[in-house]
Amino acid sequence: MTAMPRRSAGRSGGRAARVAARAAALSDDMRPIRPGMTGGQYRPLTDMQMARIHETALAALEEIGLADAPQSGIDAMTAAGAVLGDDGRLRFPRSLVEDTLAKCCKNLTLFSRDQRHDLDLGGSKVHYGTAGAAVHMVDVDGRNYRESTLQDLHDASRIANTLDNIHFVQRPMVARDITNNLEMDLNTIYACCAGTTKNIGTSFSDPSHVEDCLEMLYMIAGGEDKWRERPFVTNSNCFVVPPLRFATESCETMEICIKGGMPVLLLAACMAGATAPSTIAGAIAQTVAECLAGLVYVNAIKPGHPAIFGTWPFGLDLRTGAMSVGSGEQALLSAGCAQMHQYYGLPGGAAGGASDSKLPDMQAGWEQMCSNVMAGLSGLNMVYEAAGMHASLLGFCHESLILGDDLIGQAQRCVRGIEVDDETLALDQMREVCLNGPSHYLGTDATLSRMQTDHVYPFLGDRTSPKEWEEKSKPDLLKNAVARKEEILATPSEARFDPALDAALRARFNIHLS
Repeated sequence: MTAMPRRSAGRSGGRAARVAARAAALSDDMRPIRPGMTGGQYRPLTDMQMARIHETALAALEEIGLADAPQSGIDAMTAAGAVLGDDGRLRFPRSLVEDTLAKCCKNLTLFSRDQRHDLDLGGSKVHYGTAGAAVHMVDVDGRNYRESTLQDLHDASRIANTLDNIHFVQRPMVARDITNNLEMDLNTIYACCAGTTKNIGTSFSDPSHVEDCLEMLYMIAGGEDKWRERPFVTNSNCFVVPPLRFATESCETMEICIKGGMPVLLLAACMAGATAPSTIAGAIAQTVAECLAGLVYVNAIKPGHPAIFGTWPFGLDLRTGAMSVGSGEQALLSAGCAQMHQYYGLPGGAAGGASDSKLPDMQAGWEQMCSNVMAGLSGLNMVYEAAGMHASLLGFCHESLILGDDLIGQAQRCVRGIEVDDETLALDQMREVCLNGPSHYLGTDATLSRMQTDHVYPFLGDRTSPKEWEEKSKPDLLKNAVARKEEILATPSEARFDPALDAALRARFNIHLS
């Protein structure tokens, strides 16, 4: 019997080459997921519903307005066209809002100390990162909570710097071990910048602290001019106290940040059922109104200044009054807000990926994935609190941050969606495999060539069979996350400062990190 020629021999070299190629890092354009992929496939609001939310927000601004602006803000906004009533509330004519929307910054890039991590917030491009002001750390070994420290914050920044799917680092916790508020603000910037070269977000506890913090940033940037060219820290500014009141001191802080060249996150964080209407549409409408007022404020101070439309409505468990950041309602709130950002053509952000669970367990998994996927599919530019956040924003967990990198990777694959073209429909492959081949697609050139570009593989997630799992001594996901954390923290951060700069910073400021 004549032996059939071995058709696989000619392909083995190709497969070997691809195996070698898989050992090397993919170029950015070949990666299956990357920062800034375009979302927007999920649209919980119709065009008519978005128009009604917009009209409701305009009516609220014209008829109700906002109270408690500082005098400097009143002067700027009335000069722009706002009307100060006898009741002390600033009201915003429709024409003023429309003029603001016409001149405000819509093409925004958030810079980083390493330009590889710059974030383009155009359209419905999606980015995931940390955020929050947790006051506790989750101790996964002892299953308990302790107060968060400056070292914890620095470690979180160092860990995030190594994770591909964490695209920015807004301060996720408060350094409870520093009692002086000015030193806490300064050391927060130091700890974050020394831990990551990605874009950073932070807040300031008092307007009088901003000048010193800007001085530190100018030093890190290499001079004020270099800072203003590429500001790599954003002011996360809670400029309102919902419902519909300006936060006076935060607004004063915002004005100084604008003059100092710092981008601003206009963060309006109501709680549906407590400080906003309990309905999803009502909470979105009020938050949109508040952020539109903030946008008028920013552009009255400096037209075109970079500002992120930070609609952050949160859910509430109406049975108990407790926050419910892991709920389906929360996912809808953030997805609806993302649509309103696109309605206005504004760079925007909202919360997604936080959990009410106290530990990185199954509850945390379903809660974090639900809102991260929906936020990404809706095209939310900045998904804040996307990893590591527990206990309804009260606790942060390093191990959960690491596990969140895997989780967000899968969420981003959903954002990327399905490509349909001649190559992906694969009719030629069907012909080859079914008529001339082995009747399966395993090991074919087409399958191997798309193995890395189409598929996202978890770093810690376990896909082995029960038999393999047992042979590997039953690896535990949380224990592996602990080991990964220790491995990361045992390696010096690539973001650490040059020794001369570090010495200069320590000579000028009281730095608490050793």
